[in-house]
Amino acid sequence: MLQGEIKGWSGVRVLDLFAGSGAVGLEALSRGACRAVFVENEAGAAKILQENLQRLEIPMNRAQVVKKDARAFLDRKAKQGFELVFVDPPYGKNLLNQVLPGIIDYGWLVQQGILCAEVEAGLEVSPDSYTGLHLIKDKLYGQTRILMWQKAE
Repeated sequence: MLQGEIKGWSGVRVLDLFAGSGAVGLEALSRGACRAVFVENEAGAAKILQENLQRLEIPMNRAQVVKKDARAFLDRKAKQGFELVFVDPPYGKNLLNQVLPGIIDYGWLVQQGILCAEVEAGLEVSPDSYTGLHLIKDKLYGQTRILMWQKAE
């Protein structure tokens, strides 16, 4: 992966935090990602996501739904990191700033991995304040702000 681009999806592991419908992880799987882990705390959304995975006949070894708060999920050392971590927290709760330290400190993002966050436009984030991450994109789209970092070697 160079300059924030995924050069082919084969072998890519995706962590979809605050997964909701799971659109990002499902798209990655459809493009050939080897595995996606969806973390969703809302019971109804987690159930629908699990049903969709079954309906799409995605094997259990390629996808897992974890019904848990993202902060609690990240509060432990990762057994294996991910090449893509996507964070799409509910607006107005400053959750991005609460989960970024866990992603970085506990090895959830591999070297050269991409961390992408979709947050509200007005969220105060100091994009360069996270050690080991290089900001590669900070763009506003109306009410939405997209931030992308790459983990330094």
